[in-house]
Amino acid sequence: MAVLYLLPAFLGENSPKNIFSEQEMNLLKELKHFASENEKTARRFIKFLCPEVIQSELSFSVLNKRTSQQEIELLAEPLKKGENMGLISEAGLPCIADPGNLLVSWCHRNDIRVFPVIGPSSIILALIASGLNGQSFSFHGYLPIDSQQRKKSVQHLESISKNTGSSQIFMETPYRNQSLFDDLLKYLHPQTQLCVATHITLPDESILTLSCREWKAKKMDFHKKPTIFIIQA
Repeated sequence: MAVLYLLPAFLGENSPKNIFSEQEMNLLKELKHFASENEKTARRFIKFLCPEVIQSELSFSVLNKRTSQQEIELLAEPLKKGENMGLISEAGLPCIADPGNLLVSWCHRNDIRVFPVIGPSSIILALIASGLNGQSFSFHGYLPIDSQQRKKSVQHLESISKNTGSSQIFMETPYRNQSLFDDLLKYLHPQTQLCVATHITLPDESILTLSCREWKAKKMDFHKKPTIFIIQA
């Protein structure tokens, strides 16, 4: 039976190699077929972790949010033929803030084994380092870009957290980080706890949780830095 391996990718090209398992390195040396959201990024990751791999021997299929069910059938051809395949996310664990679940779902329907490999997730690493509720939490991906819709979304998440005690996790495109951060301080209550986790696993990693009132006293620059935001009211 073929196996689909879910392979974690780096959170940045300066991530230390020792956060990846020996198992993943061995798999990258063995596998010839991959699905990824971006072929260039996936190849760069494989070269980063296993530079000895001959890239010309690898085949890649693009799997993104626009991939249709018919295209899933096509890119799954190696699995149908009994050949193992690797699924690589843009960053961190596949299928979290990543469309890889489409292929995983196909595997479950077609009796293909799915094997998750241990590795970094910026969402989970931010949560466990935040000091906020790790027993009850929700991840919401990207918040709306429109200012009024964003305001409603932020206040809605704060209301959920206040009523349930849960942590609410979200993210933003790096070049809009500062705008989101400014909006959070504008729309959230002063006592609401806000964790800002930036460049996780990289040399300049920063994970800090303060009340919104305390954040207002700081001058921070998150522009173009991959960041996870968590709130708890």
